[in-house]
Amino acid sequence: MSSFLRYCVGLDISKDKLQVCLSIIDQTGRVSVKATTKVANKPIGFASLLTWVSRHCKFNLPLTYLMESTGVYHEAVAWYLHQHDQSVSILLPNKAKYYLKSLGYKSKNDKIDAQGLSRMGLEQQLPIWKPLSKNLYALRLLTRQHQRLQELRTQSTNQQHSLEYSAFDNGFIAKQLINLVKVYDQQLTALEAAIAQLIAEDSVLKPRIEQLVRIKGLALLSVSVLVAETNGFEGFTNQRHLVSYAGYDVGENQSGNHSGKTRISKKGNSRLRRILHLPAFNAVRFNEPTCKALYECVYERTGIKMKAYVAVQKRLLLMAYALWRHGGDYDPLYLLNRAGGDKKIVPTSGTTQDQLTQAELSYL
Repeated sequence: MSSFLRYCVGLDISKDKLQVCLSIIDQTGRVSVKATTKVANKPIGFASLLTWVSRHCKFNLPLTYLMESTGVYHEAVAWYLHQHDQSVSILLPNKAKYYLKSLGYKSKNDKIDAQGLSRMGLEQQLPIWKPLSKNLYALRLLTRQHQRLQELRTQSTNQQHSLEYSAFDNGFIAKQLINLVKVYDQQLTALEAAIAQLIAEDSVLKPRIEQLVRIKGLALLSVSVLVAETNGFEGFTNQRHLVSYAGYDVGENQSGNHSGKTRISKKGNSRLRRILHLPAFNAVRFNEPTCKALYECVYERTGIKMKAYVAVQKRLLLMAYALWRHGGDYDPLYLLNRAGGDKKIVPTSGTTQDQLTQAELSYL
């Protein structure tokens, strides 16, 4: 018994079924599959899963459940396991995909995926999942619904524009589109009121969000999205993790004498990048000191406005993270004062956008 270290249950999740694989690892690093099964993706299946696992775990060892974030199908089992004091880890699907490829599997099915997940959970130290609080979960639902309706409204207004300048006009469709935009506007207004009410009634969220709204460029809706999509910045131990999660990490393209363009990876939460697009423009327009200085610095170096605005987006995200994590009042001149008064931080030749913003934001 002493030669074994821990168990891991890999769960490959579909709409109706959970493919389950229980594995164990010993002190030499050898992974052995103990048992496999299938259960229904509903509460009665989750209960039978716990019974099945307890029956096959012969030793009193640490146990972890590992699954992929498959849309919404994984949420019910993750919540159930968490409420029953089980350790749960949740992976982005691309991480599990590349891990399975590294093992040399040529076939793909639910059983192989579950086995690969259980092996991955044993060989790697993965973070334990922490669920959203009820209010943060509700806030995420509201902000995502707001985004969906806003996108539908944009489609309708684009269709209106297209119809207006088309060769043959159609009054019936034009009236429908006008009414449809009015409905979207009413629903968006109602959602914004619901978001404001939810925050006002939460004694923990309200004061912290009020501090973030003081940053020029960030309004209540944009801050609500940042907080909801990051689970209140829970689980991010440093700035790099948050930057990577949002897709603002810079990917290099260099090999030997070849040196390609560097650009942000965009492999992350696209909702964060979407909601920071307009706030970045407003932060520069309304002269938020640190954002304005960064914009001018990057634009002077690259001559590309959008690259400078992306740097400002990243700056706003990290400013919100720093205020949320450390508390305190927002000071617009804090970073500039730490950098030496009104003196600009001028990048040296060869400094990448990522290195520049990381160096400046290390003061936060």
